This record gives sequence, C-alpha cells and structure tokens, in this order.
Amino acid sequence: MSERERDPAGRPLNARPRDGLGRPLPRGAAGVERVPEGVALSPDAALAEAQRLLDAGLPFHAHEVLEGSWKLAPVPERQLWQGLAQLAVGLTHALRGNDSGAMALLQRGRERIAGYATAPPHGIAVPELMSWADALIRQLAEPGHRTDPPVVPTLRRTVAGHPTYP
Repeated sequence: MSERERDPAGRPLNARPRDGLGRPLPRGAAGVERVPEGVALSPDAALAEAQRLLDAGLPFHAHEVLEGSWKLAPVPERQLWQGLAQLAVGLTHALRGNDSGAMALLQRGRERIAGYATAPPHGIAVPELMSWADALIRQLAEPGHRTDPPVVPTLRRTVAGHPTYP
C-alpha cells in the first residue's frame, strides 16, 4: 500500500482527481479542476466563485470554496459560512442520489443560516436559501422525485439579475 501524500505541515492531501460531484476517480483519470486546498477568498470573491461553481453544476467544489470561508470567517459569521457549505454539499448528495444524506445536510445548513435571516451579511439571500432548502427537502422526500433535478440556489439577493450588497 502506498503512503498518503502530505503537505509540508504533514497534513494528508487528497491528490486523486475527482468528478464534477466530487467523487474520487482512479489516479491518472481526467477529473474536474480542483479548488486549491486552503483557498482564502474575501467574502465577495467566495460568494461569486461559489455561485459560478453552483451554476456550472459543481456543488461539491462550491462547498470547498464556502468551507474555506467558514474556516477563515470571524466568529460571528462562522455558523453562516458553515451552513452555506452544508447547503452546497447537501445539493451534492442530492445529485449523487443520496437522499437521506442530502436531507440531513440541507436541514443542518438551514438551521445554521437561520440566525442570519433578519440581517444577512454580504448580501447573502438567507431567507431565500432557507426556502430553497425547505423545497428541496420536500422534493427529496417525495417518491419519484428523480424526474426533476434540483434547482440551483442563488446565494445573493438580486434586483433585476444584479447582486445587491447592503
């Protein structure tokens, strides 16, 4: 068995390529470009990149961006960023066909962002994301839902298609 690849600090790396939903592929296979480990973006840049990835059908990769922001967020915003990451990975599980895992993550993500609904920072569409999570949970709970792919969420509030930043 080969030894696992590690970064300079000794933390394990996952160098295997991944498909568009984040599933590991065999070494040497052509995968989707990965989000760099430990990515550090401003909140605006993280939200824009996560939205781009969601729109491209890459919710696992959006989760990676949001997870990076969660780890760097100031304490008052950590629950928000963790919840956003959980919503993205919940969508990933829904697209992979793991309904129970998707519903659990969507519920946890929804609960984490709920405290920000009245004054969401960075123009994040918290009430809309909560409604989106509720709708997707209901959809996943219904028999035969596989005929309708999940709708991609919008992370920021928009006016006539343009993000707004309160």
